[in-house]
Parts: sequence; structure tokens; C-alpha cells
Amino acid sequence: MKVNNRIYIFVDGDLSIRLDTFMKTTVLLPTYNESENLKEMIPTVFSFLPHCQILVIDDNSPDGTGKLADEISLKYPNQLHVLHRQKKEGLGKAYLAGFQEALKLDSDHIIQMDTDFSHPPTLLREIDKALQKYDFVLGSRYIPGGGTENWEWHRRLLSRAGNLYARLLLGSPIRDLTGGFKGFNRKVIEYLLLCPLDSSGYSFQIETTSYAIAAGYSYLEIPFIFAERRSGSSKMSKKIILEALKKTFPLRKKLKAFRK
Repeated sequence: MKVNNRIYIFVDGDLSIRLDTFMKTTVLLPTYNESENLKEMIPTVFSFLPHCQILVIDDNSPDGTGKLADEISLKYPNQLHVLHRQKKEGLGKAYLAGFQEALKLDSDHIIQMDTDFSHPPTLLREIDKALQKYDFVLGSRYIPGGGTENWEWHRRLLSRAGNLYARLLLGSPIRDLTGGFKGFNRKVIEYLLLCPLDSSGYSFQIETTSYAIAAGYSYLEIPFIFAERRSGSSKMSKKIILEALKKTFPLRKKLKAFRK
């Protein structure tokens, strides 16, 4: 039986053993032209988190990713949800819409990840379990055990330099500040939606993590290997990189008002 979100069983007539804490987990998958990856990613996520919900956030993909998600959702009624957005506005805007929708779905744990398999679904159980103890959890490329796979030297250099720049400027303890494989407890998402998040690209990752740290929420970094996408083309661009560089400095000033 379930009492106050905890599951119990009767043993010899006594209601004495708690089996587990019942939490509703939603995995967010933002998509733009990810049809080839999505059809593999959805069953893979469910294989590791059978009782989770998946929310696909599609930015009106020309390749029909949104339509494909609708078709697949028929196989997973009440578990696979699709949020259709009118146009491509960047990863940050997609996640903000996804956060709001996840709260409407009564989510307790909200996990965000790339749809192209660069974030390993094998880590989902560990992230979900860690969220029972920590307020938010980050997959990290830059702690012992983490790393990247099949990246050219200039891409590795750019990523590490960007992380170092942001960490030093913001005084952050997080080793992988630009990473996007993250899980949050509901209260953290509710808090973040009150923060002035205005990045459309990957600097959104710096913002959300930094505001959560400034608020004093507990966190854990878990190592993982970032793999190259299975199919499709990368969404990274010079515009996204420049946005991250420009927004990090003013973010330092904004964080002062949110630190506890």
C-alpha cells in the first residue's frame, strides 16, 4: 500500500517494511531533426527507467521528428508525452517549456539529456537514485572517470577552456559547468523558473547550474563519457559559443542577488 508517497508491505500482519520511495520521474528529450535517434532513444530510456515518463520537446522539426514522436506515443499511453513548439528558439527556450510541462505532469524528478546518445542512458538509474539524496545531479566529463570520446583536439580544447572560463569567472565548484546531462528535484525546477534565465543556447546550462548552486541546493557530480552523436548533425555553432562568452560575465552580477 502507498502512504505519503512511500510504499509498504504487510509482513505477518504488521505494516512494518518500507520497500521504496515512490517518485515520478520525467526525462526531457529536446529535439530538432532527431528522427533517427529518437526512435531508438525512447525504448532505450524505458529499458533503464521502466516507470518513468518521457517528454519530447520538439521545435517543429522539418524531418518530422514531432510527428514520429506522436506515433510512438501510441505505444506508451500516459508515459510518452510530446510538446510541440512552433519554431526553433534554442535549447534554453525548449528546456524552459519542458520544465513547465514536467511540473504539470506532477514530476518529482526531472532529468534532461540529449536525444543523440551523447549522454549515456545507462546512467539514468544512477542519476534518478541520487536525486533521492541530492537536490540536483550532474553528469560530468571533467571529474575522474569522465571524459569525451572521438573528439578532435580543438573541440576538447574549446570545451575545457569554456568550462575553465565560466568556473573562474563565477567562482563555481562545478567541474563541468557547461554539461547538459542533469537531474533536478521538483523544488529546484520550481525555483529555477523564478530566476531570470534568458539564454537560448548552451549557456543555459551554465545559468541553471549556477542559480541552483547560489541558492544552496545540494548536488552531486557523476562521471560519464560523452560520446559523439549517433546520427544527424551537431547543433553547436559560433553564435552559441559567443552567447555563452557574452552572458557569463553579467551572470556573475545577477547571482549575487540569489546567493544564500
